[in-house]
Amino acid sequence: MSVKRVPVSKKTRFEVFKRDNFSCQYCGNKPPNVMLEVDHIKPVSKGGTNSINNLVTSCFNCNRGKSNIELERLPNTLNENYEILKEKEEQLKQYHKLVVKIEKRIDSEIEMVNESFMEYFPGRELADTFKRVSVKKFVTSLPINDVLESLDSAVVKMRHHTRDQVLKYFCGICWNKIKGITPDWEK
Repeated sequence: MSVKRVPVSKKTRFEVFKRDNFSCQYCGNKPPNVMLEVDHIKPVSKGGTNSINNLVTSCFNCNRGKSNIELERLPNTLNENYEILKEKEEQLKQYHKLVVKIEKRIDSEIEMVNESFMEYFPGRELADTFKRVSVKKFVTSLPINDVLESLDSAVVKMRHHTRDQVLKYFCGICWNKIKGITPDWEK
């Protein structure tokens, strides 16, 4: 059974040459001493693809000498690239773990604000949109204790007002704290 060979695009070929510093990865020769080609690490005849990760810069002589033999050992620059990719992958995993941890903390703090609100207004919960937008902004910009204190202050200051007025005042206190503005009554 014959494998249909799709040529490597000029753009991919150039990207491989750039990555490999325009040097044969087998013998180290560079133009004008040699003509460079793109070689498949895993030959197309053995299931290899034109993925940039399966391509390497080779001079004409090395490529013909290798033929369709699969590499047992990668050239040094490919090993270095492999190690870099491995490190990037590990960093990405750690980053995603951190993002999940931060999201859990934010969700927990939003719920703390909601529970505190419900203590003042039994049976009334903060609207989901208000939690996802305003409260999330406050707990990501301020320490949770500042947000909770702001809610307490708003309730105390506005105790004879409606729930919506208390929330509006609470937002004003938080925005002032975010902007670094100290209200006159706290000076």
